Amino acid sequence: MSLFLALIIVAIVLGIIGAVVDGLLFLLFIGIVLLVADLIYIAMRTRRSARHRPVR
Repeated sequence: MSLFLALIIVAIVLGIIGAVVDGLLFLLFIGIVLLVADLIYIAMRTRRSARHRPVR
């Protein structure tokens, strides 16, 4: 979970820097790709853990 939060923070910081600093627009795109990849990772992880829980 800490990896997920760290990647979210890095994606937001890269996005802000890419949007504000002239000529560093590629950082914005890297931040967006990192954010999407992180959201896909957490969705797959929660879906996988939901299937393996025993039924009570």
